[in-house]
Amino acid sequence: MKVKIYVPRETTALSLGADEVAVRVEAEAAARGAEIELVRNGSRGLFWLEPLVEVETAAGRIAYGPVEPGDVAGLFDAGLLEGGDSSPLCQGPTESIPYLQAQQRLTFSRIGVTDPLSIDDYRAHDGFRGLEQALTLTSQAIVDEVKVSGLRGRGGAAFPTGIKWQTVLDAPAEQKYIVCNADEGDSGTFADRLVMECDPYLLIEGMAIAGLAVGATQGYVYLRSEYPLAHEIFNDAIARAEAAGYLGADILGSGRRFDLEVRLGAGAYICGEETSLLESLEGKRGMVRFKPPLPALEGLFGQPTVVNNVLSLAAVPFILGRGGQAYADYGMGRSRGTLALQLAGNVKRGGLVELAFGTTLRRLMEAYGGGTASERPLRAVQVGGPLGAYLPESQWDLPLDYEAFAEVGAVLGHGGVVMFDDTVDMAEQARFAMEFCTVESCGKCTPCRIGAVRGVEVIDRIRAGDRREANLALLGDLCETMVDGSLCAMGGMTPFPVQSVMKHFPDDLQRNAPPR
Repeated sequence: MKVKIYVPRETTALSLGADEVAVRVEAEAAARGAEIELVRNGSRGLFWLEPLVEVETAAGRIAYGPVEPGDVAGLFDAGLLEGGDSSPLCQGPTESIPYLQAQQRLTFSRIGVTDPLSIDDYRAHDGFRGLEQALTLTSQAIVDEVKVSGLRGRGGAAFPTGIKWQTVLDAPAEQKYIVCNADEGDSGTFADRLVMECDPYLLIEGMAIAGLAVGATQGYVYLRSEYPLAHEIFNDAIARAEAAGYLGADILGSGRRFDLEVRLGAGAYICGEETSLLESLEGKRGMVRFKPPLPALEGLFGQPTVVNNVLSLAAVPFILGRGGQAYADYGMGRSRGTLALQLAGNVKRGGLVELAFGTTLRRLMEAYGGGTASERPLRAVQVGGPLGAYLPESQWDLPLDYEAFAEVGAVLGHGGVVMFDDTVDMAEQARFAMEFCTVESCGKCTPCRIGAVRGVEVIDRIRAGDRREANLALLGDLCETMVDGSLCAMGGMTPFPVQSVMKHFPDDLQRNAPPR
């Protein structure tokens, strides 16, 4: 009987040598006359252990990591094929690794478990159960189930998904669209990529359900061009899903249609904003549209359009398969279900952590992240991407909840958590926020286009000791103008990290900058 050995085929694991590890595993097994079946699974999201090699035993899967190509022969010597635990790389049963065991994985229950492109594997782990259920329901019943779940947009705005879908369902039109925002541009984020590389049928299923819910027959995934592996895997998955009857003109013999295509973005951060994304998808320059009209009424090519993030759509199969209430039973307040948190920056154990809303930032960084990689004291953390506030220690006991964060001028955004130790220059981080906006602004509105340029100049004057107090006051006024006057969140949120530095790390702005 062949022994199953799993070696991830996922961007982070590949960057750390997973392909070479896979080659060595096959060669070593052949040299020893051992019969194995090598499965290229997705990543479990435990990046500090990548490449994470697993072997299937009668007692379950045993994990080894991080495995370098030179470790493979030693693993075989230590009884890899039997799940032996004598190697220092042995992590024990995969599901018992504390980092993984303490999570609530609803959306990410399959990543690292299955072969991402195997439909049989996907079905064996409850795949397409939600789509099959949706095909038995009316469009309104599907939307109602999503409303019951309390699902809100996971891309940053946190708008109730059910309300958006209801608006599109109620809009009269010959053609409607489902658009997935996979332009994952926030610093420290990778959850969208993990869905597309490690569990692509999940997103396909979620988009097909969304199409059934609102009467849309065409879907588009707007994918950032910096994700070539996700592009390759997802296109392959679409082709296989079509061949198996889960996409196309007659979904599972129901007579219902849903087609799906991938379109690559052009590297513009602003295209993470839904109206800029739609402009780009139409072949135009990615610039923000005025609202109203809302995309739900006049979106892609002027037609009613659902625009949702990858994680929002990826949550839908669970909701339809298990029921909206089962999803709503997780979380707190108006933040229902789970949040995919991504630990990055100066962190010892970086990776994906899916938890119900309500845990604290401190617990996330300490119990899961293990503190800083440098082992120096943690000083600040930025949550929600480059437009998110920098949070000092006094705010680390905040519950991870949309409303709790909003009360202190912070955002959860897409769940990116970037950690900094005590060597960080927070004034430089404030400058970076303004500089980022000068590069990434679409240029349509003056507060964002000009305000960010002036922001860099004012911070440079402050850091040079030039009329520091007057320029600090000017910086405060500039931030208020950008928040109140910008057309979209690009300019409206750029001041958040700057204002948080001014409030919580003022001493850094009082020191002269080192020479550039």
